[in-house]
Amino acid sequence: MNPIRHPLLAAVLASAVAACAPPYDPKKPTVEPSQAPQAGAVADAGIEAIRERVRVVLPNIRAEDIRPADAPGLYEIQQGALFGYVTADGRYLIEGDLIDLTKGVSLTENKRKRDRIAKLEALGEDNMIVFGPQNGKAKYAVTVFTDIDCGYCRKLHREIDEYTKRGIEIRYVFYPRSGPDTESFRKAQAVWCAADRKQALTQAKAGMPVTGDANCDNPVEREWMLGAELGLRGTPMLVLPDGEVVNGYLPAAVLAERLASRG
Repeated sequence: MNPIRHPLLAAVLASAVAACAPPYDPKKPTVEPSQAPQAGAVADAGIEAIRERVRVVLPNIRAEDIRPADAPGLYEIQQGALFGYVTADGRYLIEGDLIDLTKGVSLTENKRKRDRIAKLEALGEDNMIVFGPQNGKAKYAVTVFTDIDCGYCRKLHREIDEYTKRGIEIRYVFYPRSGPDTESFRKAQAVWCAADRKQALTQAKAGMPVTGDANCDNPVEREWMLGAELGLRGTPMLVLPDGEVVNGYLPAAVLAERLASRG
């Protein structure tokens, strides 16, 4: 059997193995022969039947993450930031984004945007370190997944006043790229546990030693997991007010122009 090369299948099947889910038997059909559609025909099995069939192959997909797609005859599957589409008979999986050719819009990316916004709202500003304009009047709020030891994250923070002067509020969320039980992770926890988080973050990003308690109740692991769930590929990752993602550093002037162009 050839190795799985599809990111959605690979990600979910890998997690299924880790969770000791029943192994997928390639000899066992996901559709009983008596239920299989005739050649050239596509029978709509219905949402519950589709959920059952998909979860035989992808047991770690939640039932609620299998739903009718915006395009007739397809069902949508979501695993974090990964999407796929299943034909109405439950036999074929198509990976990738669904594009409305008439409108020239990625329907899938629009769903990702809404998903990012909802998950960041669920996290809440109480779990972020926020740098805003001195007058308190921000035009835009941009969420930045950051790693204290990331070079471009430090560059962005050195220019924090340039962002805030343009009315951009920067809401920091931690994403230590090295993961839990590492020095970068401990630094993030220690910054959160500091009496003055903004000062501690600024000092840490300037390369100063990060000392102090790292064992207080903190959101670092939750935020790290959220970054992975949102498909983070590197830091800094900027999430704009409409949910669009910018992977990497943007100078303040460029970011301000981009935000203004959206109205």
